[in-house]
Amino acid sequence: MAHNDRARQLLKGLTIVTVNGTNQVLSGDIAIMDGMIQAVGPSLPADPEDTVLDMEGMLAMPPFVQTHVHLCQTLWRNMADDMSLIQWLKERTLPLEAAMTASTVRSSVLLSAAELLLSGTLLVNDFGLAGLVPDIARAVSGTGLRAVTGRILMDLHDGPPQLRQDASASIADAIATQREITGLPDIVGCSINPRFAVSSSMRLLEMVREAAGQTRMAIHTHASENEQENELTVARFGARPIRLYEKLGMLGPALRLAHCVKVDNDEIELIARTGTKVMHCPSTNLKLGSGIAPIPRMLEAGIPVSIGADGAPANNNLDMFNEMRIASLIQKPEHGPDCMPAWQILRMATINGAAALGLQHETGSIEPGKRADILILNPHLAHSTPFDDPVPAIVYSMGRENVRHVLSKGVFVVRDGKCELFGIDSAIAMAQMGSRDLRRRSSIDFK
Repeated sequence: MAHNDRARQLLKGLTIVTVNGTNQVLSGDIAIMDGMIQAVGPSLPADPEDTVLDMEGMLAMPPFVQTHVHLCQTLWRNMADDMSLIQWLKERTLPLEAAMTASTVRSSVLLSAAELLLSGTLLVNDFGLAGLVPDIARAVSGTGLRAVTGRILMDLHDGPPQLRQDASASIADAIATQREITGLPDIVGCSINPRFAVSSSMRLLEMVREAAGQTRMAIHTHASENEQENELTVARFGARPIRLYEKLGMLGPALRLAHCVKVDNDEIELIARTGTKVMHCPSTNLKLGSGIAPIPRMLEAGIPVSIGADGAPANNNLDMFNEMRIASLIQKPEHGPDCMPAWQILRMATINGAAALGLQHETGSIEPGKRADILILNPHLAHSTPFDDPVPAIVYSMGRENVRHVLSKGVFVVRDGKCELFGIDSAIAMAQMGSRDLRRRSSIDFK
């Protein structure tokens, strides 16, 4: 069915998990006009010219927002297992990132977009690459996925030499990249991304701070992912990452920190007081043996933590349902079964993510005046039936199999479990070829 942006759509017969300020759940309908949510409520009247879509028995909620992902790493899924963080970087990820081309970028992004959309994620904060970022942005455009992407900067590390770039030149390229990709369809921001303190000089970090202030780009980085990272940062700078960023004047709402597994109470207080964002990646932190982030303490301190799946080589999939369940369960043995309840997890996966990207006024909940970004779930499957409260059912028992439709500004980007804007079979075939090409181009001996 063709979609007319000027016609009103009426989605009828839903259970609606709004994720609004009062966590309202209601039975009713959603009216969409010009890509925006016009009304939410029971038994909304239909006009003769409305497009009425029967959604009887379905659940509606905002699509997931993943605030830390690596779209270009999906080509080496299942090739970097059973390693710790620094080994994982040196032996797999940095050599493979250095071997990326415009062609392998496109194949990785398309595969990532398919997996993300089909499991209910519509908006991501992508970490990008040390180059080829316009190719990432162009590959995202047209898939239906929405993305903030960024330019990685590394000027001091012992990895592939092509990733070790002059600070001034890489900053200039990041600024040029922002100009080039601004305005591309579904690209909603560009960030400047020092990989982590361990691969940065003091000069680079100071220049990142200045460039971010001048361009109003966010800073996206990894911080305190494991104890080895903290120790290496102390050895170089005399301070752990959070204290280093405090010293540099980088803490604040424009700083987005992935992981924060090994942070102490004083560092948590600093993050909270400055409004710095934290993106939690529970599966990766477990698989790399990094630890369990003190998320309950962060939430108690007032940090609106969000969630990301990180990269497919670090946790092997990009599925937010998996991340939600793990994020809740790993905290309960230490903090009690009522810790990290389902509503809190769902907010972390939706509205908190939108807020981390500064987009909470346009997406992240189902409310009149927001974009008609809507995830429709079929709850009536063997693994998710029965239930009374839909929120625990979503967090603890549902999965990507429950995803029926995804709408972006009122347009179906997933319909009946299939991507509407590109072919999944061709994306998989391209990714398989791209992965083989990447193996050949890299310096890695996979034996």
